[in-house]
Amino acid sequence: MSAALPDSAAALLPSLRTRLARHVLLPLALVWLMGTAITVSVAYYYAQQAFDRALLDDAYALSANVQAGPPGVQLRLTESELKALLFDQSESVYFAVRRADGSLVGGHPWLRAPAPVPDQLAEKKFEFSDTNHQGKTLRTVSVYRNGALPYQVVVAQTTNSRSDLLRRVLLFSFIPQAALLLLLAWWLRRAIGSDLQPLSALQRALNQRDTNDLAPVAVQASTRDVQQLGGAINSLMARVQAGVRAQREFAGNVAHELRTPLAGIRALAEYGLAQADPQVWQRQLTAVAASEVRASHMVNQLLALALADETRDSLRLVPVALDALVRRVLLEAMPRADALGVDLGARGIDEPVSVRADGGLIEGMLNNLLDNALRYGKPEAGTTPTITVELRRDAGTVSLRVVDNGPGIAAAARQDLLQRWQQAGSGSGTGIGVGVGNVMGDRIGNGVETGHGVGLGLAIVARYAALLGARFELGANDMGAQRGAGLDAGIFWDIENINRL
Repeated sequence: MSAALPDSAAALLPSLRTRLARHVLLPLALVWLMGTAITVSVAYYYAQQAFDRALLDDAYALSANVQAGPPGVQLRLTESELKALLFDQSESVYFAVRRADGSLVGGHPWLRAPAPVPDQLAEKKFEFSDTNHQGKTLRTVSVYRNGALPYQVVVAQTTNSRSDLLRRVLLFSFIPQAALLLLLAWWLRRAIGSDLQPLSALQRALNQRDTNDLAPVAVQASTRDVQQLGGAINSLMARVQAGVRAQREFAGNVAHELRTPLAGIRALAEYGLAQADPQVWQRQLTAVAASEVRASHMVNQLLALALADETRDSLRLVPVALDALVRRVLLEAMPRADALGVDLGARGIDEPVSVRADGGLIEGMLNNLLDNALRYGKPEAGTTPTITVELRRDAGTVSLRVVDNGPGIAAAARQDLLQRWQQAGSGSGTGIGVGVGNVMGDRIGNGVETGHGVGLGLAIVARYAALLGARFELGANDMGAQRGAGLDAGIFWDIENINRL
């Protein structure tokens, strides 16, 4: 688990707005620079083509005034005509006319240009090059004329206009686009800050929260991402709140419910210590052991409920063979049933029946139902206690039922007993295995024994069934000859659960 950064280290980290703006603006600036460089390069290339074409035109015009014939190669222009022909308002223009042997016909003696390769002379009539004279960069073009008296015309020009044009293109391209980029950066930071405002508000709301305040956070999101984040935080708070509530309830239940059996154990021990008769000691120790069993049973049920709350979000349903599970639980419960004189049987477990569920939870439900039936499903005197576990697969459902022939329970009280800490009361005339009675294990109503439960058994079954997507129902026993006698506790899975196997 990664630890939280200290305040000093967190202060060095950039804000989300800065990071987003940086991730957008840096590539944008890079693309802008590359685009500007390409634009300027293309503009300069075509501008140079235009300058070179004008320089070549001057060379051709000068070549048209060169006469190659007897008595030799001669330039037929006067000095004033040369100035008019090569006049340029912003640049200095130089020329030279040379014979094939390199001797000068006219012009500037220092001006030279590379000669073409002899085998390319017929194809290439002119050639551009760059040279330097007295610290000045010159753009040079050479025109070659073949014939009886071949000659070369060289015209050179300074590049001040070209350089000035390049600077102006850069200036007029850079400044407006840089201004647009700065405007875009300002707009992006403002837009990003506006979109992240709900996130900042969410952060402030969480920072101002008390540790005990787990209520949902109000999120006013302008984007789906912030809305989903707020929903995830509220969902987490709901889960934490449920966990805290379950822990508090468990701690409160244990503290409250253990008080009674512990007080009973203390009273039994004090009474026994005050007596000198060993037989009284034995009776009191037996009562202490019985009270300890009841307290252990209650703690186990509280732990079962806490486990149900903890597994609510992590529960995974897998195919479970109910027939094999019922046989295993019945074999484990058979010795206890025989000791109590209860006829424990089963129906419908010869055929394979499966549902999507959790085997541990189903086993816990069945054990609780059998425990309730063994404790409290006692019929009237003279009648053999009977408990039947029935597994049935109908057209629409799969059901797991535990049916006894005990005193049963009134229809009006069945739903209430599915809640925690609800018990069948004294004198109700119903009798159900969830009454708590007193620590001495009295009998109430129609022979229903209390003092062994805390009203959690059926609540555990109902909770487990809800986690498994099943239904838990209490009804009257309709298997026996006397309709309405006994209790029928059933767990039902619908056909959709079955079809998902």
